[in-house]
Amino acid sequence: MPSAAASRTSRARTAYKPRPGRSGAPAPTGFALFDTPVGRCGVVWSDSGILVLQLPESRDAATRARLVQRFPGTSEGAPPPEVQHTLDAVVELLRGESSDLSSVLLDMTGVPPFHRRVYEAARAIPPGTTRSYGELAAMLGSPGAARAVGQALGRNPFAIVVPCHRVLAAGGRIGGFSANGGVATKLRLLSIEGVAASRAEALFDGDGVLGFDPEVATAHVRADDGIARLVEAVGPLRIRVDRTPSIFVALAEAIVYQQLTGRAAAAIFARVRALFPHSHHGPTPEQILRASDEKLRSAGLSRPKLLSLRDLARRTVDGELPTLAEVQRMDDDEVVDQLTVVRGIGRWTVEMLLIFRLGRPDVLPSDDYGVRKGFAAMVGASKLPTRGELEAYGERWRPYRTVASWYLWRAAEGALSPEAAPCWRPPDRAGEGHRAPG
Repeated sequence: MPSAAASRTSRARTAYKPRPGRSGAPAPTGFALFDTPVGRCGVVWSDSGILVLQLPESRDAATRARLVQRFPGTSEGAPPPEVQHTLDAVVELLRGESSDLSSVLLDMTGVPPFHRRVYEAARAIPPGTTRSYGELAAMLGSPGAARAVGQALGRNPFAIVVPCHRVLAAGGRIGGFSANGGVATKLRLLSIEGVAASRAEALFDGDGVLGFDPEVATAHVRADDGIARLVEAVGPLRIRVDRTPSIFVALAEAIVYQQLTGRAAAAIFARVRALFPHSHHGPTPEQILRASDEKLRSAGLSRPKLLSLRDLARRTVDGELPTLAEVQRMDDDEVVDQLTVVRGIGRWTVEMLLIFRLGRPDVLPSDDYGVRKGFAAMVGASKLPTRGELEAYGERWRPYRTVASWYLWRAAEGALSPEAAPCWRPPDRAGEGHRAPG
């Protein structure tokens, strides 16, 4: 049986001839939801190819309802092999991996001729690159049809496969996006593909990877019975180290995310990025310094965060902050000292950068509520530990406290039942934690 990759690449990129159903309408044969790094997407297929590939709605039920509303009577079920090959390729792409979707068969029954031409032109845009609506119109031989191109892409039923997220407004501005999440979703897709396009261009040795062997590290922290129970309950370590183009972008995003839910922060940061041309990888310090307060506040930034971003931008332009490559050569405490000079950047923010941007092995964010809550759940304590108590106990996890922290976050999410945790009390004066009898 041919592999998924062989099946995908063996198809020629010739014009697809759809097989219509009654009265020229699409003839769907099934639909399914499938897991991707951006959430559970939806797909509808016919005997002739993919009819719809939909990005996630806010809930699975909403995604499913939208598909059923569009194709009443279609049954949910397991995709046939050829459709599954397409879904596997989509997942690969959304992981930031190289994946060619240009030959995926699409059922364009009922799609207007001009829209078909727009979709075929959009499919020719490689991952990690963008075109404007005007450029796409010129490619079609209709240079004055930029608005019509935008309208066609706004009705694109083949998300990801027809990569409308790679099409920007004039001047490199992000433009609109009709999927759930709007501009934030578009920016996320562009960022994922930017990782794929620049994978060979490491910013420093070890960029985007853990700086330790996860199996060795997990084996070390499992010597603690509490972490051992968490490893059994949760499974292998799954820390994802995200690449970033610069310390400035990483810290700018961290500032926006402070004291907000992930969804709200993502929406605000997306609006900040959308304020500037060619900024889908993040704004530059020069763009932040040139923008007016009113422009930046219009994206939803609070006054304190606006001041923090300006201070970060000024220090970056003045050369006061280390580059990513320079940070990689520093020890953890030195990184904290160098970066916490920025207004609004505290130790916790830098610790998150050390873990999730630099992949450092021995970070214990002892002020983090989730880590403290997870520790209390692990040891069966009714109160959260103090910073000193957590750090004293955590000495046994060195030099892999990052791994223990990750498992404590999982405990905070409910990975352990209350019955699985022993009793515990704070360390005595000698600083040695111990369990109560029984």
